[in-house]
Amino acid sequence: MKYKEQILEGFFVKRYKRFFVDLKIDNEVVTAYCPNTGSLLGLLKEDSKVLVAKVENPNAKLKYRLEAIKDLKTFVGVNTSLPNDIVFNAMKEKKILQEIKGDLKKEVKYGENSRVDIFASHPNGNTYIEVKSVTLSRKKNLAEFPDAVTSRGSKHLIELSNMSKKGSKCFLIYLIQRNDADRFSIAKDLDNEYYENSLKAKKSGVQFRAFKCNVSHKGISITSEINIDEN
Repeated sequence: MKYKEQILEGFFVKRYKRFFVDLKIDNEVVTAYCPNTGSLLGLLKEDSKVLVAKVENPNAKLKYRLEAIKDLKTFVGVNTSLPNDIVFNAMKEKKILQEIKGDLKKEVKYGENSRVDIFASHPNGNTYIEVKSVTLSRKKNLAEFPDAVTSRGSKHLIELSNMSKKGSKCFLIYLIQRNDADRFSIAKDLDNEYYENSLKAKKSGVQFRAFKCNVSHKGISITSEINIDEN
């Protein structure tokens, strides 16, 4: 997926009030929108190189949006509004998950007051797909989720488990917005409840898959599927 707006380079200064970051662009400190509610554990280091979108909407309060932060040699995408479209488009183009058949739709109501990220309707059975954005890597070549306690993530696991028990196909897709990992694991120490719910979901038949991406000035693209560690 290509970025729709002009991408600038800068350096990270600080984050505050969750949705705001100060960045240095051309020696000027500007305030930018941070499109990520997670902790961004391990990424918020002063003077780290960043990729910033120059917002074209004249009504926008902030003229810049943080898109990626460099961790060592790798840019890590932090915009959580992109993964659903990245996975959806890759499925449409038959690049991933070719085994899932049916007409694809986004944001379809299901379960108890929830919306599934991607829904595939098919006469032989429907498929429900949740997508999670992954940025965390604390060990070399290992990506992890979540980076903080996520009650919303647990809710999605429970919803998928219930749909799977009713006979529907269900997938949990971890989209790793970095290209330096060849394994994925649940961060049990950061959210044990999410870990326990992931085990229950697997027993219920929910399928877990992980894909890593290349993040650059041009955009974000899926490069390959990676192994998920058995916890």
